Amino acid sequence: MITDGFAGPGGWSEGLRLLGLRDIGLELDTAACKTRTAAGHLTIQCDVAQYPTEPFKGRATGQIWSPPCQAWTRTGDRHGIADQPLVHQAVNDLANGRDTRAELLAGCQDKRSLLAAEPMRWLYDLRPEWVAMEEVPDVLPLWRQFAQHLQPWGYSTWTGVLDAADYGVPQNRQRAILIASRTRKVTGPSATHAKAPEWDLFGECQQQWISVGQTLGWSGPRVVISNYGDPTTATGRGERTGDAPSWTITSKLSRIKILDPRDGSIGRLSTQQAGVIQTFPADYPWRGTKTEQDQQVGNAVPPLLAAHIVSAATGIPMPAAVDGEVAA
Repeated sequence: MITDGFAGPGGWSEGLRLLGLRDIGLELDTAACKTRTAAGHLTIQCDVAQYPTEPFKGRATGQIWSPPCQAWTRTGDRHGIADQPLVHQAVNDLANGRDTRAELLAGCQDKRSLLAAEPMRWLYDLRPEWVAMEEVPDVLPLWRQFAQHLQPWGYSTWTGVLDAADYGVPQNRQRAILIASRTRKVTGPSATHAKAPEWDLFGECQQQWISVGQTLGWSGPRVVISNYGDPTTATGRGERTGDAPSWTITSKLSRIKILDPRDGSIGRLSTQQAGVIQTFPADYPWRGTKTEQDQQVGNAVPPLLAAHIVSAATGIPMPAAVDGEVAA
């Protein structure tokens, strides 16, 4: 049994599907639960922080964790950064069998911050064969702390920051990753793509990064504009041509514009297009309001990246055709 905490709309679940695996997702958000269910993923709607671990004892083969990133991301208020000492304390306490979450939560500026420590409660109680965890890059020191506790329990661990574009995802999306296993030595997944591919000593070459234009089937030139200023204009923090990976997909899709230089028209990414850039199937059944769907897409783990991470954790090889076909 693979448990998926803070499962969202199914990014990890779709990645597991590529490897012939299946999880049980624990998720509180109603719209995300409806999306998961419509996509055929097993789901328990619950508050992960309140849900008991007892039903999974002796049955948990793997654990997957993607705690909410809103308190940590650089596009948010970043109160989670101020809460870091409390989160680290919670991890230490839980790793030693002490549940001090209630008293530590009272001191947090953002109540979501402490959710990043929640995986340790489950790891302490269940000791799964393998673990895969994902968050925004600023959480890497916390993942390293997790690794320090897992190693004395017999886990081989790897932590680092991966860019989804290096694994065939048509966007630059950096995420802090922890991989751990009690049954095999783990390393980070080998990159399959690169901005400037080079031949290695074995005569093999990585593939070129997948472009957003290639992914969405654009027949002419486009410019992708990431706008975190005035959402009604086409000016923002930067521009990229359609022959490069997209900017990071976030929950605020209205701030990503598409400029057609041939006629000067400006459009927006649809939820479905953003899902495809995340490597979800084009017909993925997003549920909820437009805002809820956009939040699900922006907060999800790209399934293709998830598959590579789980492959590294379990030793299950990636299907040979996957990387070449996802963006076709």
